[in-house]
Amino acid sequence: MDEHASGFSTWPEDGDKQVLYGDLASQVEGLLSGETDPVANLANAAAAIYHSLPNLNWAGFYLLRGTELVLGPFQGKPACVRIPVGKGVCGTAAEQRRSVVVLDVHAFPGHIACDSASESELVVPLIRDGTLLGVLDLDSPRAARFDVHDQAGCEALVAIIVRHLGPASPV
Repeated sequence: MDEHASGFSTWPEDGDKQVLYGDLASQVEGLLSGETDPVANLANAAAAIYHSLPNLNWAGFYLLRGTELVLGPFQGKPACVRIPVGKGVCGTAAEQRRSVVVLDVHAFPGHIACDSASESELVVPLIRDGTLLGVLDLDSPRAARFDVHDQAGCEALVAIIVRHLGPASPV
C-alpha cells in the first residue's frame, strides 16, 4: 500500500491526532501567510496536507464554477475534472454545505471513482461569508481511514485556507 512520502505508517491515538492537526494547521498558516494568490495558496495547502497526513492517495481542491466543481490544485494521480454539484461525495458536500465522511466509498450511492484504489473519503466545503467556493477532497486507499477527529482537523485547516484566498477572490 502506497503511503507516499509522509513517513507515517499508522495514525496515532486520537489525542495525538489533535496534536498532529494542530502542527499541520501551524504549518499551513505559515505557508500561506503573506501570499495573496489563491492558486499558489491552494497548491501549497494541498501539498502540505498530502505529505503530512498518512494513508492518503489524493488530496486537493475542487472549485465551484457555476453548477459544477472543477479540478483545482491537488497531489496524487490525475483526477476527474468536473463534478456536478449534488453528485458523488464532493458534489454532495458542496450541495449540503457540510463535511462528508465516507468510510466505504463503494457503499456511497453515486460515488465517482476517479482512482480505483480509493476506499474512503473526506470532503470539507470551502465557504467564505456564506458563499461556497469549492471543497477540499481527501481520498485514502484504506477503508474507514477518516473519523470525527480528521473531520474537525480538516475543518480547521479549511478555515485557515479560506482566510488566505484573498478578500475578493472567487478562487
